[in-house]
Amino acid sequence: MSEDSAHYPPVDPVKTGIKGCCPRCGQGKLFDGLLGLKPRCASCGLDYSFADAGDGPAVFVILIVGFIVIGMVLWLQVNYAPPIWVHILLFAPLTIILSLATLRWFKGILIAMQYRHNAREGRLSD
Repeated sequence: MSEDSAHYPPVDPVKTGIKGCCPRCGQGKLFDGLLGLKPRCASCGLDYSFADAGDGPAVFVILIVGFIVIGMVLWLQVNYAPPIWVHILLFAPLTIILSLATLRWFKGILIAMQYRHNAREGRLSD
């Protein structure tokens, strides 16, 4: 990631990531489609090649959405004891919708945090 020569006011990485905006200017769009990144910001020209969220967003989504959905499954089973098809009918679409929505948010937040803290790939010095 190259050093910025222009001065941009700092933007909140959480708000910027949830909105899917550029981590430098907060104006341009970060995503091209659902989860793909654009090559650069249309507003300030920031090159997004530094962005590598890896598996981090997926881990957060699995933990958070899994906690919510399993909690609801257990509550429904203990209180009403419905047949298994009711669980599948209710919670399969809910899990898919929550996962897709939050995966984009977490990916945007992690990329904005990478930019803000100037995170780089680990290297061994010789």
